[in-house]
This record gives sequence, structure tokens and C-alpha cells, in this order.
Amino acid sequence: MPRKDDDIRRSVRERYGGIAKSDDFMGGAKSCCCGSPPKADVSAKIGYSRSELESLPDGANLGLGCGNPTALASLKKGEVVVDLGSGAGIDCFLAAKKIGKTGKVIGVDMTPEMLEKARRNAERGGYFNVEFRLGEIENLPVADNFADAVISNCVINLSPDKRRVFDEALRVLRPGGRIMISDLVILKQLPAAVRRSISAYVACIAGAMMKQDYLKTIKAAGFREVKVVDETAYPIGDLACDPSAGAIANSMGLSLKDMRSLEDSVASIKVSAKKPK
Repeated sequence: MPRKDDDIRRSVRERYGGIAKSDDFMGGAKSCCCGSPPKADVSAKIGYSRSELESLPDGANLGLGCGNPTALASLKKGEVVVDLGSGAGIDCFLAAKKIGKTGKVIGVDMTPEMLEKARRNAERGGYFNVEFRLGEIENLPVADNFADAVISNCVINLSPDKRRVFDEALRVLRPGGRIMISDLVILKQLPAAVRRSISAYVACIAGAMMKQDYLKTIKAAGFREVKVVDETAYPIGDLACDPSAGAIANSMGLSLKDMRSLEDSVASIKVSAKKPK
């Protein structure tokens, strides 16, 4: 049966709502998108410095990303930043330090449990220049021409309408504004069983686009100067130590050996682009 967009959104919301409430993710997260615990090691492996991680409120880092978009976004004092799929707030809080008290960060997430967690983290850490809003990244609760930068970390691959996401990112950016996106793409077609699986979708695998199509979608939305800043192989084999991987494999009739055979099919990329002035 083909996946329905509403089924996908509901499954993603349930998955991440469960993560936000889970005690396992309070202590040592297993990443949906990037490997195995402990969460600090996962995040360090994908581009966060130890000093950045140590500066965060407890519970802000759930180990769910596939890169560190704030490291390459060249954020400046006083800028306005929108984070698509902000989760528990890790990238919002790092961005907040760079844009300072005169700037503003808006995190958007469709999962109420994540928003509750992020808001507690913001209060605990004293981040008064960060705001979290409930909404879908395909319909951002942000005004036109409002932001200087849009960031996102391993989230757009979860959207069933990626073109709409980039249309919205373009809309909320001021002329000359920019995006810095960390996300997963595929380098060759996945097996049909994987593509059809909602379990694989919420695990950030089945929803990933072919790399060239992903970049074309960004350009088609109206962005210019689209560049792949960095690209690394995505270690699907690492999921062998994640219980969710076993559930995903079983639901598709795949062995963990089959999952490991997909290793060279998925990559983590960081993409920058600009809205025309």
C-alpha cells in the first residue's frame, strides 16, 4: 500500500513525541538519524564541538541530527533565524549564542511534546531570545520576509512535500537571506520494501530524496547559489545496535545484514543557498 501523507505525519509525530517523553532519551539517546549512544558522542561525530555541547541545557541534545547547520551558517549579531523541526532546541540554542541579545531565533516543530521540552530547556538555560512555535514545516507560522537565515537538521527528509518546505523557507526569508540545511539524501534507489515502509520513513531513510533531485527541488523553489558544502556517508550499519533498526528491518522482512548492504546508498549533506535580492 502506498504511504499517505497524513499517515506519515502522524507516524512521525508519534515517534518524536515518544522520544521527547522517553527517559531513555533523557540519559543516552539512540539517534534516529545518526548512529548510536551516548548522545554526546553521536553529536560530536556529526560536527558539534565539545564546548558547544557542554554549553547546552540538559536535555537539549537528543542525538537526532545528521550535522551541525549552525557551524556553517555564518550567523551574525542581530540576525533572525528560523529552525525547521527544532526538536528539543539544540540548534536554536547554539544559534542564539551567535546572534546575541539583539537577534531572535524561532524554532518550529509539529510535536507538542518536543515543544514542551524545548521551552523548558529555554527557560532553564535563560534563552530569552529564543521562541518555539507549533507548526508544520510545510506551513510555517512565520511572516513573509522575516528571517535572515533558515536552518534545519535531518528533518526535511521526513516531510512528504519537500518542495513545499523549500517554498516556505523562501517565503519567510528576507531578500538575500540564506538557508543552511543538514539532511539525508540517497545516492541510489532503495529497495521497494524500504521505500514503502513508514517505519523506514520515520527512521529518516525511506523519505530521503535522490541527491540530484533534492538539489533541483531547492533550485525550483527559487533559491540561487545552491551548494553542497559537505557530504559524508551515512553509517546505516551503525543502526545494528539500535533496537528500532531491528523493528524496522522486521517490518520490511529485511535482515540487519540487508540493512548494512544499504550503507553506500545514503549520504548526509550540508547544503547552502540564497534567496535572490
